[in-house]
Amino acid sequence: MRDNRIIPGVVLVLIGTAFLLNNYGVISLHWHNFFSLWPIFIVIAGVNLLFAHNRSVWATVIKLIVIVGGLGILLFGNFGNRYNMWPGMHFDVNDDNDMGNHAITKVEGNSNFVEAYTADAHRVKLNISGGGTNYILKDTTNQLFTADTREFYGKYEFNPNMTDSVKVLNFKMSNSHGNFNWGDNKKSNSATMKLNINPEWDININAGATSLDFDLSKFKIRSLDINGGAASFDVKLGQPLNESTIKVSTGVSDVNISIPKNAACSIKKHSGLSSSNFEGFVKQDDGNYETPGFATAKNKFYIKINGGVSDFNVTKY
Repeated sequence: MRDNRIIPGVVLVLIGTAFLLNNYGVISLHWHNFFSLWPIFIVIAGVNLLFAHNRSVWATVIKLIVIVGGLGILLFGNFGNRYNMWPGMHFDVNDDNDMGNHAITKVEGNSNFVEAYTADAHRVKLNISGGGTNYILKDTTNQLFTADTREFYGKYEFNPNMTDSVKVLNFKMSNSHGNFNWGDNKKSNSATMKLNINPEWDININAGATSLDFDLSKFKIRSLDINGGAASFDVKLGQPLNESTIKVSTGVSDVNISIPKNAACSIKKHSGLSSSNFEGFVKQDDGNYETPGFATAKNKFYIKINGGVSDFNVTKY
């Protein structure tokens, strides 16, 4: 039995079903388990590697049992409101109905951040960090950078500076405590950003539970580096520069990248339990894909993908 698509398919069906049922109030997921029970992903990946070349029925059954059991504990296990990311580092999370001593204070507000554009801003590095947020970028501005935010938990911080003649913009969500309302945009932190089209941009995103919707088709993207946990990433790119590098590292995520139909692109994929769809690409060898004529193209995309239990899609428009 060939299970190279069965295993990631089962994982995505289970996680997607859980999210849907949670959004409609049928079940209640315990999101903080992702911080305390993250080794489950290591166990799942390890079992998959152990039986990677075993196509027997019993091997597939063992892998399915481990995946279903592990995700069941991760999504539905109720182990109290105390969790830890690493040994020795502990945090307290409180549900909405818990009015005890560890209740999180809900902070609501709106903020606006602006960095003026100057003609010497030829190259800009934008660092975005912090989870529990809807990040949106779809429009241009005459300023260098603007962000309109809405806060329900935590607060946004903005810190611009200059490093080696490169303008650096640091945009961060602080103290969100992992609160993220999947499917409920009315009660979620959000940041709607705009960029100037003149500079070349290096964008680094380091986030946990996050929804990201970026239309970068109007901008000059030198590099885009995305690191996320349980997340949804939708990115649309314009024409590449001489070399435009896209790096994606995720845990349990849905990743969709769109590139122009005539753009030259190479994909290198390293993932365990992930599924993928690379429209219009020719497979070179295991994990390597290219568009026709990539070797002779002047401008190119280099996409590198690393993922745990994720769904990766690269399409053309």
